Amino acid sequence: MSSPLPLLVQWFSFFLIFCQIFHASRADLGTASQYSPPYTPSACFGSESTQFPSSNFFAAAGEGIWDDGAACGRQYLISCISSVLPKACKPGETIQIKIVDRAKTLTSTPTKRGTTMVLSNSALAAIADSNAPSLNIDFRQV
Repeated sequence: MSSPLPLLVQWFSFFLIFCQIFHASRADLGTASQYSPPYTPSACFGSESTQFPSSNFFAAAGEGIWDDGAACGRQYLISCISSVLPKACKPGETIQIKIVDRAKTLTSTPTKRGTTMVLSNSALAAIADSNAPSLNIDFRQV
């Protein structure tokens, strides 16, 4: 008669692997639109020119992640999942953005209101066709 121990070891191994995969995928799903200059003054850093990363990959936080201003300066990895514009997403592209503003109080009008993030023109163009009015995104705080 075989011992139940090997079966227990197999299940335990499966459980550990499952937990590692689940733990590694801590991304959230959301939406993104874009906005154009002027990017200042911002709700986070006013008119300070050093607020923008050299990559120009930055965004305004929607109300869902604004967190009473605690979102200011947060960094996120984002990638495009889909868009209403066919084939808009650039497959495999992931960028890191910095939150510098609040979507609700932007100086310029976003292409779509009520999104999770409003990306700078450069940030959106890095992950999708810049003609896309909004995107479904995968994002994870760094």
